[in-house]
Formats: sequence, structure tokens, C-alpha cells
Amino acid sequence: METILTKAIQSVQQSKIAFSKFITANDTGATGGHQSGFHIHKLSWKLFFDKEGQKGTNKDKYITIKWQDDFTTSSRFIYYGVGTRNEYRLTRFGKGFPFLHDENIGDLLILCKKDDDYYEGYVLQTDEEIEEFFAALNLSSNDTNGIIPQQFEEKEEDNLMLCFSTFLKSLKVEFPTTYDLATNARNCYNGAYKINSNIIKSNPDREILNWLDAEFQLFKTIENDRYNQRIKTPFKSVEELVELANTILNRRKSRAGKSLEHHLAEIFKTFELKFASQIITEDNKKPDFLFPNVEAYNNPKFNSKKLVVLAAKTTCKDRWRQILNEADRIKTKHLFTLQQGISKNQLDEMYKYNVCLVVPDKYLASFPKEFKDRILTLNGFVSFIQATQK
Repeated sequence: METILTKAIQSVQQSKIAFSKFITANDTGATGGHQSGFHIHKLSWKLFFDKEGQKGTNKDKYITIKWQDDFTTSSRFIYYGVGTRNEYRLTRFGKGFPFLHDENIGDLLILCKKDDDYYEGYVLQTDEEIEEFFAALNLSSNDTNGIIPQQFEEKEEDNLMLCFSTFLKSLKVEFPTTYDLATNARNCYNGAYKINSNIIKSNPDREILNWLDAEFQLFKTIENDRYNQRIKTPFKSVEELVELANTILNRRKSRAGKSLEHHLAEIFKTFELKFASQIITEDNKKPDFLFPNVEAYNNPKFNSKKLVVLAAKTTCKDRWRQILNEADRIKTKHLFTLQQGISKNQLDEMYKYNVCLVVPDKYLASFPKEFKDRILTLNGFVSFIQATQK
């Protein structure tokens, strides 16, 4: 029996145009606004319209959406351009629609156009489903909130891509380690856009997202080079096809799991923070980051208020609980995530268990308004660590 995840992946692959986004507090009304329905990024108008909406006028389109391969809604896509508004929304889902509640914040919405007025919609709700979806379609969290890019979409030969090409030619192995991949992607990006330590320090939230995106582009460049010819050659058996597919998917998931840690470490080095990564604490637990170091942690005389632990997880709707028993000496567990939005109930539970979220500044708007002051940006977290290390 096909799962919702499998159906969502197949629907995207079989559609000419598809869209994904994390459901946010703005969509469900948890930000305090009166708008209803899913907010659709301005650059995604092609999913529904032939022409972009023009300021000063409203326009709409009525469509049928089949959700989870189960039930349909007669919905409305509308551009609001009159007055101060300038936004696109997908509205009208009928009573009992299950995906616009507070608990849906942080779920992944997927929309696939099948013909002019018929669409398929899917909502993925667990970290595992979302990460499997990203791996299957070779997406990153930065690829959400917009049109899903084609698998082999060519990039212009700018300085960044030229640097990637040089690195690719220098490779002596099939694939670099996750550390080498992150390092070279970051170096290429910094060189192409003349990024120095002062620029990084001025806006670490922006630069870490740029590094993550650059690494992902480099990874796809290498992957396409390594497998482009192979996938055009007939396979001798189904087993051979499955083996190659599993190799590709596992490598995608492995890279995504380590990427965030590598770039966070570079941010901390740039700010000259004292930290240790992947050290062993109680019961062979390995926190992603410990500040200032394991020696201080193991010293009972060291002020525990100056000890900080940070976990890094791309998504954390379910997996935030995994960090609760890491570093017993430290009451508050900090968690850096690329998750865009979490429900009020989950955030209440996180803070009940002394978990403090850290997210890129760009993603703060996706969280319920009453929690925004309690969530740290990366820059805010760095300032917090600097204060503990004075």
C-alpha cells in the first residue's frame, strides 16, 4: 500500500509544476492576523495564474484540490492587490478541513498542478516524512516556500559555479566527505561574493543560510556529474536499480544531517567562541556543541551557568525530545533548527522541558507571535555565548 509520502513524491515527479512550504502561524491565524488560508510566495504565482498579479487590482481563480489522495475541496486562489495589500493566498476549504489548525504549524504543504484547474495537495506531518521527501527530490529547507526546482535545472556559469566546477575536476574520490563538501562550498561562496569575517559577523543568520544553499548546489553538481550517465544506461536488474537508488538517498540524508553542524562550527570559529563538538558526556551521549569545552563541563567547580549545550537539527517537530538527556549538568538545552514554524502546544511543551529554540532570523515570522520573544536568532545565541565567556 502506497503511503502519503510516496504519493506526494510521485505527484511532484509527474507534475510540470509543484510547490512546497512549511505551514506557518500566519497561515493558521496564530500570528493574530485576520487573513485565512495558505499564504503563497509572490514568486510562485505561475502555479495558478498565466500572468503575475498587478498592484491596484484583485484577481482570483477557482480550483479543485484532491488532498492526501482522499478528499477534495473547491478552493480559491486569490491575489490581493488593492489598498496596502500585495499578496497571494489559497483559501476556501470548507468546514472540517484538517490542515489549517495550530497543530499543523511546521507541517510541509505540497501542491501539484495536474491541469488548468485540478491540483493534488499533500501535507506531511513528521520529521521523518519531511526529510524523506527532501531526500527523494533532492531539496533543502531553503527550497521550500516556492516552486520546487527541476531535478537537473542548469545554473548559470557565474563565479560560484566556476569554483564548483574547479573543485569537481580536482576530486580524486567519487564523493567528498561531508566536512570537505561543506568547507569547499563555503570557500567558493565566500570567494565568489567577497564574504569576509566582518560581513559574517554583521549577519550570521543570513550567511549560514547562504552557505547551506551553496553547499546544496555543490552537492547537486557533483551528484549530477557522477550519476547523469549511469541513470541513462539500462539496469541489469531491479536489485541493481534499488541498490543505486538507496546509495543516492542515503548519501543525501547523511549530507543533510551533518551540513548544519559544519556551518555552525564555522560561525562559532569566526566569532572566536570557545566550544567543543561531538564530545562524550554521560552515558556516551554526544551533544553537537558544548560551550566552552568538555574540561569545564567535567570540572564540578566550574560555574554551571557558564555551560551551554546546543543541538542542531534541520527539523525538530518530533526529534527535539532526543536532546533532553544530553549534558545533565546543563538545565536549558538550546536547539538550532531550520524548522519553519512549530505549534503553540509543541512550543509550550519544549519550554516546559527547558528547550530554547534558535532559528535563523528569516524564519522567526513563521512562529506564533507569543513565542517570538523567547526564540533566539543565531546572532542572539552568539551574543548569549559571548556573555558567558567574558
